[in-house]
Amino acid sequence: MKEIQLEELNKKILEENKDEEIVLGNGSVNSTIVLIGEAPGAKEVEAKLPFVGQAGKHLQEFLEILELDRSELYITNTVKFRPTKESPKTGGKINRPPSKKEIGEFKEYLFDEINIIKPKVIVTLGNVPLKTVTGDESSKIGDLHGKESKVIINGKEYNLFPLYHPAAVIYRRELKEVYYGDLEVLKKFLV
Repeated sequence: MKEIQLEELNKKILEENKDEEIVLGNGSVNSTIVLIGEAPGAKEVEAKLPFVGQAGKHLQEFLEILELDRSELYITNTVKFRPTKESPKTGGKINRPPSKKEIGEFKEYLFDEINIIKPKVIVTLGNVPLKTVTGDESSKIGDLHGKESKVIINGKEYNLFPLYHPAAVIYRRELKEVYYGDLEVLKKFLV
């Protein structure tokens, strides 16, 4: 049943976004965890899978700490295509944060994914998925990371566990201990 619902949703996403290179959610439809990122990057678009390349390395570390296998999760992004801008240095495409309009265009798809999977916990990585899931533009990962709370999506209550995006730990080394501490809290919550 869930597989069919998700398949129908994915067809709808692809059909309604023909002009974009879409990266659909991936993983177990029976997962107790839905992991939500911001948007796919170049490697994700190439592989047609969320969280591969550099992001995949961080995901693997995340999974090892939680003692989980990727196949046990459902992984998706807030926006299903790669938002880009022109690099001032090379003239090539580089990633940019998704606009509010782009987030709005994909929000219901994300909520439908969540309602199909019905996870025990939603783990958001960074500010974009956190603000999207809570519907609160004032939500800040710096204030809410590592703390379980409740969120209502289309009338159903879910556990929410916001984390810093793993890439943030690379750019801000001082977050590493905080991030690992948050993962330990999440690990206890999942038991």
